[in-house]
Amino acid sequence: MGILNITPDSFSDGGRFARRDLALSHAEAMVHAGATLIDVGGESTRPGARAVSPVEELERVAPIVEAISRELDVVISVDTSTPAVIRETARLGAGLINDVRSLRRDGALDAAVATGLPVCLMHMRGEPTDMQNDPHYDDLVGEVSAFLQARMDQCVAAGIPADKIILDPGYGFAKTLEHNLSLFKHMEALHALGRPLLVGVSRKSMIGKVLGKPVDQRLYGALALAGMAMIKGARILRVHDVAETVDVVRMIAAVESAK
Repeated sequence: MGILNITPDSFSDGGRFARRDLALSHAEAMVHAGATLIDVGGESTRPGARAVSPVEELERVAPIVEAISRELDVVISVDTSTPAVIRETARLGAGLINDVRSLRRDGALDAAVATGLPVCLMHMRGEPTDMQNDPHYDDLVGEVSAFLQARMDQCVAAGIPADKIILDPGYGFAKTLEHNLSLFKHMEALHALGRPLLVGVSRKSMIGKVLGKPVDQRLYGALALAGMAMIKGARILRVHDVAETVDVVRMIAAVESAK
């Protein structure tokens, strides 16, 4: 899954792809590099990010989704929590709703049900503005698992089939470095939930804190985590650096499939 942020304030590439031609060109490059999904986001969810109005988010995202749907053969994922954006981008050709708030925003669950699209539910406590204010867990893996199970149950009860649900542990969301590392180490425990896992750690601060690297120097750390995630059973890797990650995936797949 290649990341396409249509935002001025995302932590890694904010502002780079705000123009439609630049966004489409970047999406095309990621598809050629091997991405099978493009994740389009119009609201930054980095720690402390400002809220965006539904109108502003839709104005950012809708033209890009429409253009990608028209020009490229790829599944479009929309990184949104906003009901209006869910409904409109589904109409324009989106194939997946990827919501960091797990469809908890008012009206989001109903909107997702109405589209009939698959959804990705992510673990997070609070909001991006306050999620990193001293997060605490008594049983990290158990509490993340319980949250995801509860959200999945609610989605199924509302009318989203279980086989259309993907789960995301939420690395970097309401978690300290120690939480992120421990949750990554014990990722296999989340397979008990019975749904495919999406892992997004590309360029995140957990890499920077371990390696002492700024955002633009975290590629090798991200590739190490991508390889580990694949070995631990992740089915979707959400990344900025598609070509490099595809090499990692293909090399691991070649070894795993050898006789």
